[in-house]
Amino acid sequence: MTQDLQFLLLGLGNGAVYAALALALVMTYRSSGVVNFATGAIALYVAYTYAYLRSGELLIPIPGLPKTLDLGGPIGLIPAMGIAMAIAAALGVLMYFAVFRLLRTAPATAKAVASIALMLAVQALLAARVGTTPVSVKAILPTNVMKFGGIRIPADRIWFAAIIIVLTILLVLAFRLTRFGLATRAAAESEKGAIVTGLSPERIAYANWALSTMIAGLSGILIAPIVPLIPISYTMFIVPALAAALVGNFNSIGPAVAAGLGIGVLQSEMTHLQATVSWLPQAGMAELIPLILILIFLVFRGRPLPTRGAIIQNTLGAAPRPKNLVIPTVTFTVIALGFLVFTHGSYRGAVILTFTLAVIAISQVVVTGFAGQISLAQLALAGVAAFMLSRFTTEWGIPFPIAPVLAALVAMVIGVVVGLPALRIRGLPVAVVTLSLAVFLEMFWFRNNKLNGGVNGARVDDPSLFGIDLGIGSGDSYPKISFGILCLAVLVIIAVGTAKLRTSRLGASMLAVRANERSAAASGINVSRTKLIAFAIGAFIAGLGGSLMAYQQTMAVPESFSAMGGIAMFAVAYLAGVTCVSGGILAGVMGAGGIMFIFLDRVANVGSYYAVITGVLLVITVIMNPEGIISEVHKTVDYLRRKITPATTDPESEHIEFELDSTTPYLGTARPIGDVVLSSHEIGVRYGGITALDDVSFDVRDGEIIGLIGPNGAGKTTFIDAISGFADATGSVTIGDLNLNGKRAFQRSRSGLGRTFQGIELYDDLSVRENVSVGTTASHHRGPDNPPLDSAGLDELFELLHLSSVADRPVKELSQGQRQLVSVARALAGRPRVVLLDEPAAGLGSTESMWLGNRLRAVRDSGLTVVMVDHDMELVLEVCDRIVVLDLGKVIAIGTPEEIRKDPAVTRAYLGATHTGQELNA
Repeated sequence: MTQDLQFLLLGLGNGAVYAALALALVMTYRSSGVVNFATGAIALYVAYTYAYLRSGELLIPIPGLPKTLDLGGPIGLIPAMGIAMAIAAALGVLMYFAVFRLLRTAPATAKAVASIALMLAVQALLAARVGTTPVSVKAILPTNVMKFGGIRIPADRIWFAAIIIVLTILLVLAFRLTRFGLATRAAAESEKGAIVTGLSPERIAYANWALSTMIAGLSGILIAPIVPLIPISYTMFIVPALAAALVGNFNSIGPAVAAGLGIGVLQSEMTHLQATVSWLPQAGMAELIPLILILIFLVFRGRPLPTRGAIIQNTLGAAPRPKNLVIPTVTFTVIALGFLVFTHGSYRGAVILTFTLAVIAISQVVVTGFAGQISLAQLALAGVAAFMLSRFTTEWGIPFPIAPVLAALVAMVIGVVVGLPALRIRGLPVAVVTLSLAVFLEMFWFRNNKLNGGVNGARVDDPSLFGIDLGIGSGDSYPKISFGILCLAVLVIIAVGTAKLRTSRLGASMLAVRANERSAAASGINVSRTKLIAFAIGAFIAGLGGSLMAYQQTMAVPESFSAMGGIAMFAVAYLAGVTCVSGGILAGVMGAGGIMFIFLDRVANVGSYYAVITGVLLVITVIMNPEGIISEVHKTVDYLRRKITPATTDPESEHIEFELDSTTPYLGTARPIGDVVLSSHEIGVRYGGITALDDVSFDVRDGEIIGLIGPNGAGKTTFIDAISGFADATGSVTIGDLNLNGKRAFQRSRSGLGRTFQGIELYDDLSVRENVSVGTTASHHRGPDNPPLDSAGLDELFELLHLSSVADRPVKELSQGQRQLVSVARALAGRPRVVLLDEPAAGLGSTESMWLGNRLRAVRDSGLTVVMVDHDMELVLEVCDRIVVLDLGKVIAIGTPEEIRKDPAVTRAYLGATHTGQELNA
């Protein structure tokens, strides 16, 4: 017990640095919305600066200049810390000015990618300038041994933790009591409101960035005498710091700091236990602590779908739909074969590694580019397959090609496990989880001598097929063309298969989930299943790439699959263009060790600075061209295609003409109003102590158009959310004879309950046709009696809503009114029994609204039931058969339009008690 307490207290040193970095993370996020992955790298740079100052030198991180500037003698403790803190503050101001100020209006994901690029650049720059040999720093804090009973603990751990706790208390008081703290909280709450009150959000951000980098730098300086300076280890302090910041929700300083201290304490104890408890694994248990903490907090705090009002922003850019696979596939294969044949030695090895890296990068395209899940663990998953391949080939004797496929399947299983948290979280937390997992896999498995082959390494037997040796070769035959052809064949198969995935219904579902999970669920897409499939496919592809890399190296080595390498892999994929297969192939060309790396290293000797260049280019890409380098190639090809084949469509024909006399029926023959098709009974929704809906009950008959109206805040959209599965509600909902209670949103959609959204919520990077085609997903699960719309049916739907002329345009190019019509078309494409339209006339003029009313009558005449929420009273009173009126979450009237016009309760709800004698007119 005494020994356990001693190790717990020893963890206060690392815990203090995690706490300080978490504090810095919270400050940058609160002031500018940036999750700064580079915080650990900043601490590293400031610590090195301090260490060199104490030796009488000033570290110069700029390539091409001398590494240090001689200051004529050692600098004292206080002056050195003061100079280092000033440099830290200047660095924070520079980072905000040069990068994050330009990304102020960008979504959080883009800012995080920029910070990942800075982390990569700073860490690689320091490694290139000062090397990776550990640097010791003289003690700063007292080092005497403190005794507590039988416990002996170095005093510097206690002093370090105490300093961070005192600093935390001072900052909490400053943010609560000072004008600066009030201004920071005001700007974080509402930037526009801060500007109106005379505050400058930019100045506030500058001050917070300077302060946060000083805190990060102070933590690096104080931990340096305890943990020798090593670039990668200091940079990866960010993982437990991110876990701690998540506990504080990137907003609360106290919980984040407490969590950081707790992580350090538990990691120290776990390190002690793994060395003394025989049944515990001998490595990686300390890295398990932040991973478990992250999973616990994210899973319990997350939701399967974003709530209404959640900010949903897609930042990855368009995922272009392949138009012709044969020509680019043949062209690429011929060029790649040419490189294989006409190169030799290290250049041919680089060409082969390019193929392998491209396979792994394409796995990133599937997970991130298609499904929108920011995974930093793809290279780690490739490592899982590589180490499993060693076991399969050398210990179990499994032959090629069964062994690499089985290894990839193992990676796929772990990939699905990686994807499980994404069922309840989205965006940046997924990146944090996958990075933490990559660190855990590296330490627990790849660097564990009991699992990685020990000093002899994890050897891999050469592949052979039907007696033909397909190995990489050795000596004069290294590297063999036959192995290069094997890698190229795998790449081509993966590339073509992934391109086919992009054009498939599953690919469209992934892109829909990436763009808007709520809207995807409303179209009948199982969001959770789609995410897991994406992780599974991506992990399998990464596993194949990892197996090829192991075959090329003839063994699996941990350095090839490190967490930092995975970050670099993500950076290169994003830089090249993570949303398309061609971007994945370009990432292989640009990857470390690939053909571009070797060429530039031989020509310009930039090998040691290649990661720095990648990081800088990624920052520029995020700011200026978020779709990546390959997007410029696509734009050029499209431009040339338009020049060669001029457009045959008159741009004027894309303007919608709203003709009020059209009554084209929709996919069927009119039938009279029938029995009850939708029944809602005592629907109640409560948010804490606020009642949004209070026992709302009414029935809807087959073929009716029901209007749902009420003043703002009456609960109209909440009712639609409740019965469609997007809000937790009491009561019961039935459609026909089917009880929908307990069914999730996508299941209700598949049961025949379609809907639109008040905010439209289209998939902006897809065309009109692809958007509406996604809507057919719900009808694919209803059996042969209700088949999904085919191409002709979609064309008929476009004709009905006058969308034919814009069917192949991206929806982001459409007007507001056209976007509303696409939203309605997508809901109708699922052939629902009942469709819930939330303000379908928003953005339309009076003429367009009445035209839409005619379209809805045509829909109703085909027997489809419509429940419509809209503030256009003329449209509602003219089109609807019956109207339900809500006020303060309760039904106050149900009747025909004429009855509702004259109802005094409705008049009071809209106009107030003094107008009770008036009618509600359109």
